[in-house]
This record gives sequence, C-alpha cells and structure tokens, in this order.
Amino acid sequence: MRILEKQGDEISIIALPSESVFQGDYLEILDNAGSGSVIVQVYEETYIPSASLTEDIIRDQIIEASAPGTELDPFEISSVSQMAKDMRLLKCKIRGSIQNGLMIPNVSWLPSRSRSTIRKIPQSKLLDLSGQTGFSQIRIGTTKDGEPFTVLGEAIDGNLTIITGKKESGKSHLSKILVSSLVASGAVVVVFDLNNEYEGLGMNKDGGKNELFDRIVPLEPGRSLKFTLDYLGEYSLVSLMQHVLDAPGASLREFIRILGSLEHSERFSMDGLGEAIQNWRGNELVKDALFSRFQTMKASGVFAPGKEDGMRVDELMKSLLPRGGAIVLSLKRASSLTKKIVVEIILSKLVQLLEREIIPPVFLFAEEAHLYLRDTYWDDIVTRMRHFGIFTTLITNQPDAINDGIYRQADNIFLFNFTNETDLDMIGRASTADSDTIKSIVRTLPRRHCLILGKVVSDLPMLVKVGESRFLAMGQTKRFFGRQSNGKKVLLAAPTAQ
Repeated sequence: MRILEKQGDEISIIALPSESVFQGDYLEILDNAGSGSVIVQVYEETYIPSASLTEDIIRDQIIEASAPGTELDPFEISSVSQMAKDMRLLKCKIRGSIQNGLMIPNVSWLPSRSRSTIRKIPQSKLLDLSGQTGFSQIRIGTTKDGEPFTVLGEAIDGNLTIITGKKESGKSHLSKILVSSLVASGAVVVVFDLNNEYEGLGMNKDGGKNELFDRIVPLEPGRSLKFTLDYLGEYSLVSLMQHVLDAPGASLREFIRILGSLEHSERFSMDGLGEAIQNWRGNELVKDALFSRFQTMKASGVFAPGKEDGMRVDELMKSLLPRGGAIVLSLKRASSLTKKIVVEIILSKLVQLLEREIIPPVFLFAEEAHLYLRDTYWDDIVTRMRHFGIFTTLITNQPDAINDGIYRQADNIFLFNFTNETDLDMIGRASTADSDTIKSIVRTLPRRHCLILGKVVSDLPMLVKVGESRFLAMGQTKRFFGRQSNGKKVLLAAPTAQ
C-alpha cells in the first residue's frame, strides 16, 4: 500500500488486489522518519480512475470478442496488466495519530509518501491506546477480524445513547445485550417494553432459568403495575393531568384544590377522588371535565382503588440492590393513552426519588420512544434528567422522529443498516462522525452489524458484528408462511385460469 494524495481530512491510498483491506478497517501509516504514525479509516474503496486503464480494458474486450484464441505471453506482461487494472483506491478519513504510545485526535504533520509503511491496526489496540479506563466490561460481539469486541459500561453511565436502524436489523437484540450486561454489573435498569420481549432476559434459549431470572421484574399496567394516589402525590398527579390528559388551566386549578382537600386524609384514594370531584362546589363544566378525565384514569387500570394495593418504585429498586436488576414495563397490551400515563408516572416519580436521593441513578431504555414520549420530554432527557441521574438509551427505527438537537447531544450512537437517503442525510448531518463515513458504511451493513460512534469507542467509528444472545428470544416477527403443517411445509398452488 502507498499514499497517493491528501485532501483536507482525507488520505487516498493505493492497494494491491491481494492486500486484505476493506471498508471500515483502520490503517496505521508509520513515518520512517520517526515522527510517529497517522491513523486513518477506510470509508470507501473503488478502482483507480485512469483514462489509460480504461482504454486498455476497452481494447482487451474488443480483441477478446473479435479474435478469440490462445495468447502467447512469455514475459507474463498480461498478469502485470491485470493487476494494474484491479488496483484499488482506498478513500480514508484521518482519525488521529499515535505519539508516545497514546492515541491523540489531531495530526500536526504530514507522513512521507515514499518512505511511509502502511499496515492494518486492530480496533481493540486503538481502544487500548485511547486511554479508556473502567471495570464494567460489556461484550458486544466481534470485529470483522473475529476478535472479541467489548465496551465499558462506564462509557454508557451518565450519557445519552441512541440505537437506530431499519426494522429487523438487530436494534432490540443489541439493546437486550446492553440491559443484561448492565444488570449483571449491578445496575438498576428501567425498560419501556412495547413488544413484551425483555421478559426473556431471565431465561436461557431452552427455556430454563439463568442467573438473572430473579432480577428481571416484568410489570404490566392493570395487573402487576398499579399505584395508589397517596404514593404518587400531587406532583405526579398534576403532571399527569396537565401533560397527558390535557386539562385546561381552569380545570387544573380546581384539581389542585381537590387534591389539597384530600391529601393526608383517609379519603385520598381513587374512590375518594371520584366522590370529591362529584361533590365539589364549583363550575359544572369544570366538574364534568375533571370527572371525564378521572374516568379515563380509572379505565387505564394503573391506579389501585385502595391505599394498600399499589406498587412502590423505591421499595422495588431497593430490593434489587446491590446485585442490580431490570424493571420491565410490559406495554404491549396497553392502549396508546395508557402507555403515556405509565411513562408520565414513572418518569415523574423517578425524578422525585432521585431529587431526594432515595434511589441511586438508573438506566432507562425506551423502545420506540417517539410513540409515547411527549415532545417536552426530549429536552428533559437531554438536560434535566441526566443531571438527576436518569441515563437514557433510545431505540427507534425512525431516526427522523428524534430531532437534530438530540443527535447532536447524544454521547453514543449505534447505527444499524439504513438505505433510505433521507435517513442517512439526517443522521450524517447531526451525528459527531463525518457524513461520508456514515453514508458509505451504514448503507452496506449486513443484518446485526452496526457502526458505533461516540464516547463508548473514544470517538473512533468502529464496525462490530453483534454477538448471539444466550437468553430466550422474544418479540420476534410472527409470520404466516413460516408455519409448517404436520412437520411439512405448506405448498400453495396458483389458481388455474378458466
């Protein structure tokens, strides 16, 4: 391999057909003058543009078509000619340099074209040289060269992470690996599970229990997930009434007064709240509006009728410590409004508990968050909630549902395959990596391969094949034609034309 040219932050390298270098690989350019080495990443490979080579290819094709036969080539000139035609041009982005045994993000010198030596450098070595430190190892999968690839849980702790890609590309699979690894490291994780697929984290593929079984707690609204009004308190109830049930200002003021009359009394329950609204002396239209919203709350099944049947988030989390665990909120059977009610209650209650330092910081995994998170929560997740101690991972197949500001402030992005040009433009424009790398690499990624960006890889874009899971797979796409009848495939015949 030899350097051809440099333009801006790009270096073009010529490679022989036999040299095993491909898209996504990292190369180390060692300057024999002793200045150090430059690290570049191949983001695209193509043929060398040359008018003379094009003419040779056309001439060979014409001769082969018009005069087929055996060619005499005693000096094996044709093999050299074929090698020249197959020479590759590797377009590379400069990622930094290695000086005094450390990886630094800038390059202040230009390597020699004639004296430099170019070789592949493993991704694992680059991560070691970047100076990452931590103890929580998360095994993601393998590199293109088959080496085990791990990231540090400390790089996810305190940060905002996004996992995105088109459907069935492997997003939820990676998310489950991250959740199970965080739980195994002693962390507390809250999962908004839209397809009831995280419950299998506590079971092996054969259906048997694994070491996480008693640390995975599935909760379903209306069944195992209910709250009492006195536990939620005025803050959560007012937030619910305002943001989810869209109560106008006049209704909200009366609702606060009603809560004030019930608080610290035996009547502070769902039945007591219903009676208080009906018996409240005030505008009849306001009373009707409040009672209608009360009926919506009651129909959701999220609120316990009495004062002793509800769940307490703080007590549940304390029961999972210090070993760690995952609270899985199973929302598959819940209506759209019930989903929003559960999310509003959980997030508002977590903020209250974290403000008072009753619970430790938590990791939040939100599947298809755009379906149930209100618009103002996007800003909360990026700013306020991170300071409180809620560290969010958003999983979505609609990158345009998340605004540009979220991508710009995301600390880690796991990108799976995208072919839609609009999606690629949006991600490339908003992410920390250059758009050329994203557009070129992401569109060609096979299933369960991802491009990782951000702090988790020391801002060095890296390609990883996500490993196989050891837990029970749930939430898979159900198919009609994948079924079998009596152990035999069903064959469908086309109707005969009449």
